[in-house]
Amino acid sequence: MTATPPLPPKPPARPDRVSLWRYLRLFRRDILSAQPARLYRAWMAEFRTPFFRSYMCNDPALVDLVLKERPRDFPKSNRIREGLTPLLGNSVFVTNGETWERQRRIIDPAFEGGRLRDTFPAMRAAAEAMVARLAPRADGKPVEMEFEASHAAADVIFRTLFSLPIQDETASAVFHEFRRHQQEQPILNLAAFLPLPRWMPRFHSRTTRHTAARIRQLIEHLTATRATEIATGTAPDDLATKIMTFPDPQTGARFNTAEMVDQVAIFFLAGHETSASALAWALYLLATHPDWQERLAAEAQEQLGETADFTVMGRLKLARAVFREAMRLYPPVPMMVRQTRCPVRLRDRAAPKGAQIVLSPWHLHRHERLWDNPDGFDPARFDTENGRAGLRHAYIPFSAGPRVCPGAGFAMVEGPLLLAMLLRDFRLTALPDRVPVPAAHLTVRSATGIWLKLERRTS
Repeated sequence: MTATPPLPPKPPARPDRVSLWRYLRLFRRDILSAQPARLYRAWMAEFRTPFFRSYMCNDPALVDLVLKERPRDFPKSNRIREGLTPLLGNSVFVTNGETWERQRRIIDPAFEGGRLRDTFPAMRAAAEAMVARLAPRADGKPVEMEFEASHAAADVIFRTLFSLPIQDETASAVFHEFRRHQQEQPILNLAAFLPLPRWMPRFHSRTTRHTAARIRQLIEHLTATRATEIATGTAPDDLATKIMTFPDPQTGARFNTAEMVDQVAIFFLAGHETSASALAWALYLLATHPDWQERLAAEAQEQLGETADFTVMGRLKLARAVFREAMRLYPPVPMMVRQTRCPVRLRDRAAPKGAQIVLSPWHLHRHERLWDNPDGFDPARFDTENGRAGLRHAYIPFSAGPRVCPGAGFAMVEGPLLLAMLLRDFRLTALPDRVPVPAAHLTVRSATGIWLKLERRTS
């Protein structure tokens, strides 16, 4: 009889009632384990202090209200800037209003459906490079796959954005500096999640500020070089060139180098950090569920020939389902923060102007009232009525509505492709004494890495 796989790891919940200062200490350490278990069943939770009011909304109707029906009444919280400004500046991730609308008018065309076909060869080249890097290490000894996932995702971004492999000196430097920043800085610091008084420190360490500045300096070098190449007609036809040369349809203005630095920083965060997180967890889930691993490997070996082109993505159905389920269990961005532009009623509560509205993919994706077997790994769930309903109403790894991530389609090609290429050639085995514990840094990562045994497949 085949043993039932254990439930995927989940952070321990805090006691239901703790003091404000205890909560703030827990939150600073890890925003996931700082939350009480009741949030996995609650439709809404209100958090009051003398300084602020915050509302976590798990009711799908409220999520739709905030993201789809009235997004202008729930702009991104200005507190987000305080957590991410050192790295992201004035990027599309933190802006609102006309500034955000202008940025999206310039950015979105580069990620339209037809463009994905153009970027596929670069993605495949990055996947082949990943397989080649791992081949000498596929000897059954533990490999830290979270790092390898980050390395591969960074390679995809640099090849598609700047036509540079990760071995390029500047690309490699950005990758290693970003890894350092990821380990130091949570996606939401206290100032982002909780509207603290202006006099309270914003918790940016000197190291965090220095690392962010170094990343931006390296990105500025890349964008300035590309601007020169565009001016001289020697620029490759990649995403950076498309974005830097596409004029705003309303004003005709383009991004200058300074603006492009901000956007490249968020492309790297959204396109590398989030994809790496989802890929690493997907690999762990497959290592602990060998039946799914073998099914995906068989699909990959059948579909991924030496010359497979973009059309193969329509045939990698299991790889897509596994990657989608990994993002349900481990959404890369665990929480999003909006604020009320005017007073609003949320269920039976009156939320004042300026209240913080927290949308938590982490809790929504595991909500006990919305999903069957919410903590279990089951890629087949999306073929059930419950799974299809969940996709429509309780699945927001890329956000939703007007502010949906412009790179969502990009990620849903990249992730399944990298997953299939790995499983085609390698078998993964989990280590019983190294169970990863999820924690929120820049994204949902393991506090101790994701260590797996890697072996070459012989058939």
